[in-house]
Amino acid sequence: MTTQSAQPDLLYSEEEEALRAAVRDLLADHCDPADVIARTESGAPHDREAWKALAEGMGLAGLLVPEALGGQGATHREAAVVLEELGRAVAPVPYLTSAVVATEALLACDAGDLLAELASGRRIGALAVALNIAPGGAHRTVRVEGGSLHGELTGIADAAAADVLLVPAEDGGLYAVDADAVTVTAQVSLDLTRPVAKVVLDGADARRIGDAAPAVRRALRAGAGLLASEQLGLAEWSLTETVRYLKERKQFNRPVGGFQALKHRLAQLWLETVHTRAAARNAADALAGGSADADVAVALAQAYAAPVAVHAAEEALQLHAGIGMTWEHPVHLYLKRAKADSIAYGTAGSHREALAALVDLQAP
Repeated sequence: MTTQSAQPDLLYSEEEEALRAAVRDLLADHCDPADVIARTESGAPHDREAWKALAEGMGLAGLLVPEALGGQGATHREAAVVLEELGRAVAPVPYLTSAVVATEALLACDAGDLLAELASGRRIGALAVALNIAPGGAHRTVRVEGGSLHGELTGIADAAAADVLLVPAEDGGLYAVDADAVTVTAQVSLDLTRPVAKVVLDGADARRIGDAAPAVRRALRAGAGLLASEQLGLAEWSLTETVRYLKERKQFNRPVGGFQALKHRLAQLWLETVHTRAAARNAADALAGGSADADVAVALAQAYAAPVAVHAAEEALQLHAGIGMTWEHPVHLYLKRAKADSIAYGTAGSHREALAALVDLQAP
């Protein structure tokens, strides 16, 4: 496990680099861009085989779960490394929603059996809170009548892949509901690799597992903080692939990347990506150590990472010229994921407002 020092440790340990290499190799075998594109067109975007390899084969679904509860006993730092690689591959797996957000909600409750199942990868969980809700933000709840749940929730990420939904109710409780007991209907989503859905509960049997308010806040904070690492992976792929392409493409018998105007754009993008890495690592380190400044670190990371990921993907699309506009090239997957991520767990603007309040720097 990673230890927390007085100063944030933004460097990657040898173990984290080894984890990165293992995840990248696995994703190279399972998430080829052409296969991801084909999967988004199939109506079944989630890659079950990749998820099984990550969750069961490598045990990554239980990184945040203590060993006593069947997990790996790792920290948010290791989970952040996994998310960087998942972002780099724009992998269509429910890691963020199940292994991070749903798992963090369960860690705040008395639900050791569910935690063990999610940690093993045998079941996939989803917190039934709309993807756009920021930590501490208002969210919809359902009614409790005679021990059953009634209501409708929209914008639930990866609900179609979930085996169990964690549903906040009007009575202040968080309830575990089997996916078979609800109706899940796909909604139109820009990002086809992380689909959202409407969940309808019509007398669904449920089990109260804890109080919703602290569990939801904890889950959304971890989701927002570690989403920055996914956005870092998106930005790094966009930058790396754009540099590679501009070195190969020639105009006037010289590589396009040699033109000064493009060099300046790439240099600016590199700076933004490096700064995003620092912000994302700081958030992961703060979450891992339970820092008192974790809220500040998470708000800062999201306020910075979201626009950088979008900018990097936009630059990649434009600088790939005509080929970047084709459906066969994967850059559109990264732009769509970056745009969807920019409103996930709160917009950059909402996080800037939260950050201003946290550091007592109110707008004039």
